Amino acid sequence: MPTNQTQERRAADGKVVLVTGASSGIGAAVAARLVREGHQVVAGARRTDRLRALVEDTAETAARSGGSLHPVRLDVTDRRDVAAFTEAARERFGRVDVFVNNAGVMPLSRLDSLLVDEWDRMVEVNVRGLLHGIAAVLPHFTAQGSGHFVTVASIGAHQVVPTGAVYSGTKYAAWAITEGLRQESDPAIRVTTISPGVVTSELADSITEEGAAEAMRAYRTHAIGPDAVAGAVSYALAQPADVDVNEIVLRPARQR
Repeated sequence: MPTNQTQERRAADGKVVLVTGASSGIGAAVAARLVREGHQVVAGARRTDRLRALVEDTAETAARSGGSLHPVRLDVTDRRDVAAFTEAARERFGRVDVFVNNAGVMPLSRLDSLLVDEWDRMVEVNVRGLLHGIAAVLPHFTAQGSGHFVTVASIGAHQVVPTGAVYSGTKYAAWAITEGLRQESDPAIRVTTISPGVVTSELADSITEEGAAEAMRAYRTHAIGPDAVAGAVSYALAQPADVDVNEIVLRPARQR
């Protein structure tokens, strides 16, 4: 068992990390892994019952690592909500070191199905939600002279398949916005885009168009677990301050 001094050292070395969409899938895996590594994680999502369960699931590893997990209800489509989420973390810990923009939805469909409400929802969460996170955190990073943005995009940012036009459009937008942020930011602020391929998650459960749902079931025959993506986030965060991991693409070995 680690001594109290070891725990204190790990807590001091750990970063203050905000994670959106942390109630399941990639977001939950990222939050759990970073707690295990001794970071202070503020986990945001709309489903607070899931967040409370995640706190319980990570309690033992938090005690060993000196990390912690703090659940906060968050709707990334509400700009004021994201600002309050960020400010509450800053007041609790005195700073914010990392913002993981992970929240996303994926109700795939053909364009001629005209599921416009679902298109709008993807734009609201996948694009506006990302922008709200940047707007809330960038001033703090600039003022403190350090920080790290991590955007969880998708392989859809690099390729388009039938039923994926709008989703890929939002993920390309996420990639482009994050790359623009990297170019515009002071070098003291690091910026990383992570684009996963097929990952086991709840994202596909939101698909209402039967043809798209059937195609996704076949597509997801070979999937990697969300902890693989969490490992990529961990790798980017662990690099020295003068190393900026700009982009990681990872997918199942069988995915082509």
